[in-house]
Formats: sequence, C-alpha cells, structure tokens
Amino acid sequence: MAKRYVVFSHGKDSGPWGRKITALADVARSEGYEVESVDYRGMETVKARSDRLIEVCKTLSGDLVLVGSSLGGYVAVTASSLLHARGVYLMAPALYVEGLPPLRERVLDCPAAIVHGWRDDVVPFEHSVRFAREYNSSLHLLESDHQLHDQLRFIKYLFEYFLIGLDLPSERGAA
Repeated sequence: MAKRYVVFSHGKDSGPWGRKITALADVARSEGYEVESVDYRGMETVKARSDRLIEVCKTLSGDLVLVGSSLGGYVAVTASSLLHARGVYLMAPALYVEGLPPLRERVLDCPAAIVHGWRDDVVPFEHSVRFAREYNSSLHLLESDHQLHDQLRFIKYLFEYFLIGLDLPSERGAA
C-alpha cells in the first residue's frame, strides 16, 4: 500500500508544531497518515515558503494532503496542483490578502475544506467565502477568532471527516 502523508504549513507568526498542528497530526496518524510539518521560521517571502514546501514534499513518495493555517493556507493552496495533492484543509487561510501575490487561475484541482472564524480580525472570513464559492469547497464558519483555538475539538472532527471523505467514492452522478 502506498504511503500517505499529511503535510502541515504553519502561519507567519507561529511554528511547525503549534497547538493546532499538533492536534491535527494526531488525527492524521489515527487515519493512517504519516505527518510532516514544514518549518518556515525566518522565511519572509511566500515564494521561499512555497519553494520549501515543494522541496519537502518532493522527498515524500505517496499521496499528499496539505494542511495550512493562515499564511500556511495560502502556501498550501499555491503549491497544491504542482504537488498533485489529494486534498487541502485550510484554517483561516490568508487568501486574497493585500500584499500577497494574487492566486493564479484554477490554482486548486483537488477537494478542499476551509475552517474560518466569524470574529477573525486578521483575515476577514469573507475571503474564505469567496474562495469556497470559486472552488466549490466546503466552508465551516465557526464562532471563533483567527487562532481558532477555542474550536479545536470541532476542527479535529472536521479534519477527520475530511480525511475519511477523501477515501470515499465520488457521489457525482449518483441518483
């Protein structure tokens, strides 16, 4: 059986094994995935972060699920099609944020799920609504802020559901 990996990308001001990543890594392992978390500390540009994610993933032989939080969400989305990801799970992703390069058209070609807080004062939740609409992604708006720590139990549940869903046969065309 081919190996399966969940690769985490942290946000601008956090680290590779923060609270959310550590919690979701346990979920990934319980679903049979190996986990990696890319260390972007000291990298100021999204290009450097994307290059680092691609470099790490090229060493992994198997299916990839990318998980990104905040700026790590932007990085995961921009690299997903280049890495032929099976899925992308995003938490308060920094999409359509002023100062970041615009997303290229059809940047995403795999299933995606987004979790965002209604009270996010760093990245407006409306950005995730826009992305979900454009890419037919599932979107979960939670009573939380940018960090989402107070909803971690529910976020773990959603992540488990997302991973399980990637293994289910498509329901498209089903009656």
